[in-house]
Amino acid sequence: MENIILSLQTVATLEVMMVIVLSSAYGMLVGCIPGLSATMATALLVPITFYLSPVAAIASIISASAMAIFSGDIPGTLLRIPGTPASAAYMEEANAFTRRGEPETALGTGLWFSALGGIFGTVILVLVAPLLASIALQFSSYEYFWLGCLGLLCATLVSNGPPIKAFAALMFGLLVSTVGMNNAAGVPRFTFGSYELYSGIDVVSALVGVFAVAEVMRAMTAPDTPAASRRRFGSILGKQWALTLRYKKQMLRGNLVGVMIGALPGAGADMAAWVAYATSKRFSRTPEKFGTGHSEGLVEASSANNSALAGGWVPSLLFGIPGDTITAIAIGVLYMKGLNPGPTLFTENAASLYSLYWVFLIANIIMVPLGLLMIRSTSYVLSVPRWTIMSTVLLCSAVGAYAVSNSLFSIVVVAAFGAIGYALDKYGYSVAAFVLGLVMGPMVEQNLVTSLIKSGGDVTPFFTRPTSAVLACLTIAALLAPSLLRLLRKHRRVAV
Repeated sequence: MENIILSLQTVATLEVMMVIVLSSAYGMLVGCIPGLSATMATALLVPITFYLSPVAAIASIISASAMAIFSGDIPGTLLRIPGTPASAAYMEEANAFTRRGEPETALGTGLWFSALGGIFGTVILVLVAPLLASIALQFSSYEYFWLGCLGLLCATLVSNGPPIKAFAALMFGLLVSTVGMNNAAGVPRFTFGSYELYSGIDVVSALVGVFAVAEVMRAMTAPDTPAASRRRFGSILGKQWALTLRYKKQMLRGNLVGVMIGALPGAGADMAAWVAYATSKRFSRTPEKFGTGHSEGLVEASSANNSALAGGWVPSLLFGIPGDTITAIAIGVLYMKGLNPGPTLFTENAASLYSLYWVFLIANIIMVPLGLLMIRSTSYVLSVPRWTIMSTVLLCSAVGAYAVSNSLFSIVVVAAFGAIGYALDKYGYSVAAFVLGLVMGPMVEQNLVTSLIKSGGDVTPFFTRPTSAVLACLTIAALLAPSLLRLLRKHRRVAV
């Protein structure tokens, strides 16, 4: 009890509270800009943490990342351009609300359930961190391979088009992910003599191109329409309590999916959002409504992305193993400030640890008023002439891509993937499936190769290890389930 009181007094200082508010506003702004991800927002804060106290330094990382994950929904909803990779999972669903004239409903859902998901993840972090960490430690390269395959199968679920086209787009994404020398043999693949491609395709640049530049190209080819008349958004949170009661099961499932995936090293909020949205569609009683502006998928995916953020701190605090790129940066700051991650952190620096819990809670609470302010401010976007918006998006895309890699070649990558994204969308291929293959391809390949090296080429450990066997069964079942269901329906029709 003494440590809890001491930690609350530490957080309640003027320095820490100012850092939380300013970092939250900064993260909210960065997350809105396509190409400037939550990871980049936290990375840019590292030089500032040198001048802050230990708790204030970590508070800046926690606050900025939580806000950036949510605010990525804003451009995705209004402009069909996700601000962060996690927002790409349900961007089509959110943008459908805007096309229907209800953008405030989608943005309110993202804000409300992101905040609740973050609070839920914080509670789980406090109560069952050691248990979740022990589960995470059971995962080796064999389990991560099956987890990656299971995630790839989400491509057929998040797509609203024909499954065969979603599968083709997924394979194309996997093919693009193999470009470069990021393989065990160190052999250049599909580089065509270009040294810039030796390091592979930068995922952030590719995502900016596929979503942002492709949207600019669609706007250029579509007939021009007058700007919408300026209207004040209606009640942003007015429907959220009703949605909470209606979809409480989906909210809880999204929270649990987020925490569990977040606790797995290397997974993070991006994967949690994709899996949660696909799970929601798979178990929904009305899957045909997904993609048309249906709140069910938004509730579950929004609940997952911020709860995954808290879950990612479980292996980071207990074992110093980063749950995602954000916590990898945070671990460096922890060491720099003398808060060495590990079991001793819970005994020797218990007060500082409890301070981090308070920061998580406060950050997710102030997300609501700050998010409302940001949403109200961005409502003007809908009344701005389209050419103005698209030229600004194009400029931000180029600047964002260059800022990530400090290379002009990234701008070429953005342009090329803009054309690819435009072509995929025009001919009915799933852009979401392509992105999923591009993002998860390296994870699947790396863990497959690592596993085969460890086993000397023997594939039996993929099926004999207990956790791996369970994931293998789930993956194979998910792969065969659609075909078996079609055969079952056909058999019933013939019987009748």
